[in-house]
Amino acid sequence: MPSKGSISRKARSGAPSRRSRLRIAIVGKIIQPSGLTVTAAAAALKVSRPALSSLLNSKADLSIKMALRIEKAFGVKMDTLMRMQAAYDIAQTRKRENEIQVRRVDPIADLRL
Repeated sequence: MPSKGSISRKARSGAPSRRSRLRIAIVGKIIQPSGLTVTAAAAALKVSRPALSSLLNSKADLSIKMALRIEKAFGVKMDTLMRMQAAYDIAQTRKRENEIQVRRVDPIADLRL
């Protein structure tokens, strides 16, 4: 089992996933430079430590409210953070697109019905 703070073998094996890039952006460019611990950053954001920890450990998606809190506390635009989250969500949905069976609508053919 990896020690706390270590990088998993999967994470080292290739390019980071979109979700981990968001995590890297939040940790590496926002929280670490501020010198705050996760507990102190959670307090600054006025969220629970477990809520922030879940986001940082890629167990939760970034919410619009959390993005706004990060913008207000650290100055990183929520638009940027939400675009990163949306890119991740789109990529994950694309991976499962074959599971969604929907017939393409042909407006002209459907008018004849």
